[in-house]
Amino acid sequence: MRTSYELGETVAERQLDAVAEDGRRAPVVVKIGKPLPDPLPGGDWYCPRQILGLGDETVEATFGVDSLQAFLLCVYTLRLKLSQRAQDASVQLDWLGLPDLGLKVDPEVQKVLPPTAS
Repeated sequence: MRTSYELGETVAERQLDAVAEDGRRAPVVVKIGKPLPDPLPGGDWYCPRQILGLGDETVEATFGVDSLQAFLLCVYTLRLKLSQRAQDASVQLDWLGLPDLGLKVDPEVQKVLPPTAS
């Protein structure tokens, strides 16, 4: 049995392009809903997510021990789902030409932090 979720308030959205082998482009929209407490006992959280324009448009959810973990795991899961769906549809996904569609954030800390005082 599959649990259904409501997207609720959208807190993040991104439009990608699905690029076919012949160069045709079609929009794909990714929506992330506001993280919410899991209605089941236990204190966990869930973050609803939806992919529009690339197969199944069912709202799904990713869970975490708090709202931040649920959100971060949601973004990670979206990367995996998008990759699989693009492969299944025989398309390439594009967002500003960036690898990982700009959904992977792994900054080089030494480049963003100010130098330490001696």
